[in-house]
Amino acid sequence: MIKFFQSLLDLIYRKKCYFCGKSKESVKMCSECYQELNFSEVKPNRIINGVNIYSCGIYEKNLQKLIRGLKYHKQKGLAFYLAKFMNEYFEQINLEGKFQVVPVPLHKNRVKKRKYNHMEIVAEEYCRMSGNILNVNLIKRIKDTKPQYKLSRPERMKNLANAFVVEKENDLMLPVLIIDDICTTGTTFEEMINVLKANGINDIVCLASSSP
Repeated sequence: MIKFFQSLLDLIYRKKCYFCGKSKESVKMCSECYQELNFSEVKPNRIINGVNIYSCGIYEKNLQKLIRGLKYHKQKGLAFYLAKFMNEYFEQINLEGKFQVVPVPLHKNRVKKRKYNHMEIVAEEYCRMSGNILNVNLIKRIKDTKPQYKLSRPERMKNLANAFVVEKENDLMLPVLIIDDICTTGTTFEEMINVLKANGINDIVCLASSSP
């Protein structure tokens, strides 16, 4: 009888795939929907101040829904799948050694409003998978910047000027891997690269889950 009720509860409360609505696998993203994510070519999307910027995929279809669900709709369980996608891509680059993984930080006002930094959650999952070390204390965002998506590149540069500060005492003395969700013009990465290099931290690579 107990097993019967456990089976009934499992049936009632099975998770539905956020993408197709099916509950066969009882997961937030079923294997079929995950397989629809397409990797970009494994090469730098751009190079900024001597630093390679990689982008895992194109911001469309399931990848777009994955990022938006995690970022704006409190679907924290999707962080695992975005981290998996990023890890599977980055492994193909074949860079040796461990990294200190630095998610792009949010200003404290943005965190208070959104309740969490989605890329910090992704970074936690990413480090569990990859064996790298999470470092959320190396760079802080000290300027409450405007949302970037409606701004031109010059406006983005002005918006992000002096937005970040490096706390050098928190440097783990490992190469830095900065991760973000979308790389549009690269201005966020550029500003973080510049402030790191100004503090003598030069071994840097950047990874975005997608680009437009």
